[in-house]
Amino acid sequence: MKRLKGPDLNIPELKVPTIVADLFYDLRDRRLLPLVALVAVAIVAVPFLLGGNSDDPAPAPMPGAAASPSAVETTQLTVVQSKPGLRDYRKRLAGREPTDPFKQRYSGPVLKGAELQSQSATSTSSVSTSESTSTTTSTDEVAASGGASSGGNGGNSSGGGGGDNGSPQPVTIFSFAIDVKISRTETAADGSTAMSEPKTKERVFPTAALPGQKAPVVTYMGLGKKPDHALLMVSNEVTSIFGDAKCLSGTETCQLLEVETNFPETFVYGSNDVRYKISVLKIEAIPVGHS
Repeated sequence: MKRLKGPDLNIPELKVPTIVADLFYDLRDRRLLPLVALVAVAIVAVPFLLGGNSDDPAPAPMPGAAASPSAVETTQLTVVQSKPGLRDYRKRLAGREPTDPFKQRYSGPVLKGAELQSQSATSTSSVSTSESTSTTTSTDEVAASGGASSGGNGGNSSGGGGGDNGSPQPVTIFSFAIDVKISRTETAADGSTAMSEPKTKERVFPTAALPGQKAPVVTYMGLGKKPDHALLMVSNEVTSIFGDAKCLSGTETCQLLEVETNFPETFVYGSNDVRYKISVLKIEAIPVGHS
């Protein structure tokens, strides 16, 4: 049988993508192809397995809800449009009467309902019979003693009251003063140090410079937060502070210091680095005048 001659058909070769081929070979080498096939079968079979039980009987309705047709309607949601707003002021103020804000309504204190005298009368009437009898007896004795006795008592009481109201008592003004001990230590050029004898200053009042006006290392400002604490304002020429005091103001250098009694503080002052050791001994209130 002779073969018919005709044009040759060139069928293109199908090539698998490199990514798919690499994935296939990797799964085969790792022996994971059966697991992948099982997962693919499960993905396809699960919808059929879950949807195949549609013939299950519906749950039985409640005894009272089966006969009422409104049971079907309650399963539906009703959407109602919300219209927020303010209530009409005419309805809100319907029970009140308008008043003139520029008209004077109260001309004096309202004493309606005050029952001070009735209360005192009630409390007086509640006293026992024995107490009222003794009060009456004492009143009769005072009346029988004569007008001189009552007049004298009245004069004394009126005189004392006049003195209290006419001339007010003077007010005493106090100020908190401190007793402070100060010692000075200076370093010479050759490295030797010279320490002076401690000096005690008594009754130093606020705004006084310590140790003095020539070297105002600190200024006593008054009492601190506690009765045994004093406030010291530190000079700008102080370069260092040593001690356990509390700094109340200042960032790089402390400007306001709160020191406790009998706790010394050391201040390095001036260009010569002179050290002043200041210790507050006690704080006392001293009267300084009358108003």
